[in-house]
Amino acid sequence: MTSQVEQLEFQAETRQLLELMIHSVYSEKDIFLRELISNASDALDKLRLEAFRDKDLNVDTSDLHIDIDVDKDARTLTVRDNGIGMSRAEVIDLIGTLAKSGTADVRRRLAEAKESAAPEELIGQFGIGFYSTFMVADRVTLLTRRAGETEATRWESSGEATYTIETVEDAPQGTSITLHLKPADTDDALYDYTQPWKIKQIVKRYSDFISFPIRMEVPPPPAEEGAEEEVTRQIETETINSMKALWTRPRSDVTDEEYKEFYKHVSHAWDDPLEIISLKAEGTFEYQALLFIPSQAPFDTFMREHKRGVQLYVKRVFIMEDCEELMPEYLRFVKGVVDAQDLSLNVSREILQQDRQLKMIQKRLVKKVLSTIQKIQSDEAEKYKTLWGEFGKVLKEGLLGDFENRDALLKLSSFASTASEDELTTLAGYVERMHEGQEQIYYMTGETRQMIESSPHMEAFKAKGLEVLLLTDPVDEMWVGSVPEFDGKKFQSIAKGEVDLDSQEDKDATEALRTEQEKEFTDLLSWLTTSLDEHVKQVRLSTRLTTSPACIVGDTNDFTPMLERMYRASGQELPTVKRILELNPTHPLVTGLREAHAARPDDAGLVDTAELLYGTAVLAEGGELSDPAKFAKLLADRLAKTL
Repeated sequence: MTSQVEQLEFQAETRQLLELMIHSVYSEKDIFLRELISNASDALDKLRLEAFRDKDLNVDTSDLHIDIDVDKDARTLTVRDNGIGMSRAEVIDLIGTLAKSGTADVRRRLAEAKESAAPEELIGQFGIGFYSTFMVADRVTLLTRRAGETEATRWESSGEATYTIETVEDAPQGTSITLHLKPADTDDALYDYTQPWKIKQIVKRYSDFISFPIRMEVPPPPAEEGAEEEVTRQIETETINSMKALWTRPRSDVTDEEYKEFYKHVSHAWDDPLEIISLKAEGTFEYQALLFIPSQAPFDTFMREHKRGVQLYVKRVFIMEDCEELMPEYLRFVKGVVDAQDLSLNVSREILQQDRQLKMIQKRLVKKVLSTIQKIQSDEAEKYKTLWGEFGKVLKEGLLGDFENRDALLKLSSFASTASEDELTTLAGYVERMHEGQEQIYYMTGETRQMIESSPHMEAFKAKGLEVLLLTDPVDEMWVGSVPEFDGKKFQSIAKGEVDLDSQEDKDATEALRTEQEKEFTDLLSWLTTSLDEHVKQVRLSTRLTTSPACIVGDTNDFTPMLERMYRASGQELPTVKRILELNPTHPLVTGLREAHAARPDDAGLVDTAELLYGTAVLAEGGELSDPAKFAKLLADRLAKTL
């Protein structure tokens, strides 16, 4: 008995993806089988775990396996597992809808992928390898029954705008996917997926490490010449993978190709790993770990719904897909497997959060990952450059909360600086180049390098040849306020507090000049502080300006304008904080304003000049005016008077 067939439409993003698949965007078609086997392996892992946790689930887990059937005459290839299976709702959710996501980012990047040189990398990042079946098939049929349910679901599509779905009975537990293969290409026998040798070749290359048997019926070898032919020659069922867990094998016994394919399996990614990290711990806590640093950041790295953590096994039994307790947030890009020997199989996320052993494992894994990155930094410049370009923003998040590893993170971090247009610098490199007597590591935050370099705050530092770190990542606004120093040198924002850049020999002369200037500007500074009281808490003379008339400066603990915008953009209301206006006592505009105020202290037009002076200082640092229309009118009126 079957229910009525229902026809549904694919989500718009899925249709775009199918179009890419049907037009064969992949250079290596064989990977469709890797994706199906990987999904089947996940389903078997999930069933074994579900059966362990739910004693009322009536399922047989004694022979979990994957079958591959080929029918040369019908030109079909079927991949079948007896795993967890899917309900009807799950089929619609997981296959009819693109990665459960309708985000604008996914739509945009899929559209861009049409023109991309390598759209397969993007598609792989979304974890939707099931659709790769349409590279080799005109039609795909899926039959699945979830463990514990009596009704099954049949799904079918030719990869166009719609698919059909119906409820059926008498289907085995698990999932089978049948590919109705495209017509054979007589010019390229290498892509004939009805040939057993071809299937075995693909499994050996991509899926040999799968821990469940992958079985296929294969014809027996031909009889030797001269031997009597049997009347009936039996078809043999052969297990075509070795089922050896890579993390249990010595590294010398595993090829780079095997590591690459295992990485792609556990991370659901398509790039090759940038670095492989293996670890075996014995003693109080015994565990083995096989970790990978990707060569490309996962697409969801900075999305709120991103997944993190590595796969957790206990004595080679799969326990959890994304075990967050094994990897901190700032190492969310690390993928791999941890196989613990002493944990209970009956473990939940709530228990894991309190587990002392798991906390110790995480501590050791973090140190191993960070020390590996430090070694890459010192020994392999190009690899480090790639790593930092992909994951530097994420790693710097660790400076905010991982106090134990903060020194290690500071050492492996790199930053743009005024020392070079193209190359980043380490903090150790900065300290080596510091001027004699310099006690601070100078930095400035901002939205872009260009904006920082053109800031008035940079003028005195450029004039004296002092290096400044140029911090443009949003996370930089956060960590510099919580990290006091590196190698005994304090971090100092050039846009906060007072700056004294004079050498010891120049201090006496400079101090005398500054005292004289303060006497000359006392009245102007007092008047400006009163006139601009709505905007600033103080007006003072500057030691950091050489060519600009004025700049805005914060106190040591004030938020920067960029940090204020970040908080407000996240919905947090902040009290208005007045900042400091610093004046360049040698600039003609400032000296002219001083003379005009001395001659005409009651001239209302001077207040407009003060407003314009303040407004230009705000704009020069990339800030936002509280009343842009008022500023524009004042400027237009003043310009009109000059004509």
